[in-house]
Formats: sequence, structure tokens, C-alpha cells
Amino acid sequence: MIDEIDQNILEALLQDSRVSLKELARRVGLSSPSVAERVRRLEERGVIRGFTIEIDPKALGYQLQAIVRVKPLPGMLHVVQKLIEDTAEFCECDKVTGDDCFVVRLHVRSIDQLDHILDRIADKAQTSTAIVKSQPIKRRPPGIARAPDKAAPAARK
Repeated sequence: MIDEIDQNILEALLQDSRVSLKELARRVGLSSPSVAERVRRLEERGVIRGFTIEIDPKALGYQLQAIVRVKPLPGMLHVVQKLIEDTAEFCECDKVTGDDCFVVRLHVRSIDQLDHILDRIADKAQTSTAIVKSQPIKRRPPGIARAPDKAAPAARK
């Protein structure tokens, strides 16, 4: 579990992971050394796995985003997984239960590029593709659990 101060630290880092320790300490009401120690402990416990940047694929020429459900043909699971891993345009891949084995997200510059990528696995898997029109919620971490006294009040009937 994490306490309220750790929650506040995580929320501040989610807003700006480049914030200085001095500013982070000011925001959470602790000294810089105390905040540095708490961040170090959050990293050691695996709560914080890293600090990163967000890149806009459109700025790099990737105008389309697609989500593809992939169902490998019998005996092709590992071959298809390797193809997905080795194709740079696939930016996410989840191995899932159900009819499909993989749900992948990829960025491409054109429909022709999408077709070319999917053609490489067409003889090894069935695919179902959806083009992403917009992304109302960007990838985000799960909500940070608040202590019960800090939770939102229950909805009234």
C-alpha cells in the first residue's frame, strides 16, 4: 500500500515526470531529501518503473492507428508472435483469452503500409482490423487508490 503522501507524489509525477525534486517537495509539503527517499522507495518497490517521454506518432508521419485482433492458425502461435515482435510499427501487443490470441496496436503512414504489414501474416493468422478514429482516453495508469476517508462521496439515490 501507499500512503497519501506517496499518492500525491505519484499524481505530481504523472502530471510532469520532469519536475525537480525541490518543486515536487514543495507540492507535497516535504523536504527535498524526504521526497527523494520516497521516490527511491517507490522505485525499489516497483511502483515507479521508469520515467519516460511521450512521442506523437503523427509528428513522425504516422497518420493512421489501427487495432488488430490476431488469431494464429494452428501451429503458428510462436511464428506470429515473433512477426509481431519484429515489426516496428506494432507499438503494443496483448496476449489475450477468447477467440483471438493477440490484440495489437500499430501506427502506419498509410492504408497501403497497413496492408503490406498484414499481408506478411495473412498466411499464418486470421486478422480483424479497426482503424482508430480518435482516442478519448490516452493510455493512462489505473487510478491511484485513495484512503476511504478521501474517496469520492457515494452517489445519492
